Amino acid sequence: MTQSDPDRDRLAALQAEVEQLKEAVTSHAVVDQAIGMVVALGRVSPDQGYQVLREVSQHTNIKLRNVAELILIWGRRGDIPPDIRAELEDALDRYAPTRMPGTEEA
Repeated sequence: MTQSDPDRDRLAALQAEVEQLKEAVTSHAVVDQAIGMVVALGRVSPDQGYQVLREVSQHTNIKLRNVAELILIWGRRGDIPPDIRAELEDALDRYAPTRMPGTEEA
């Protein structure tokens, strides 16, 4: 028995939707982990941590998920692109003035 065209189209649409949902769940987990790092680093609330990530994303014109990934890589390896670090420091200063680990005293 073969599927009719409408059934095949519906199946393809459902498979695409499942893939999009899987991607969204993965992306959400990455962003949540980065928020956790920002919360611990900057001693800010989770809502403020999200705002910090959002501002870094907007000021660097890098997608939020990609900023989150860079922050997680920084947590594992200790390196972060200078422009992301500068924006992260600026955003944290707006929410909770504190020094990021590894920065020089002014």
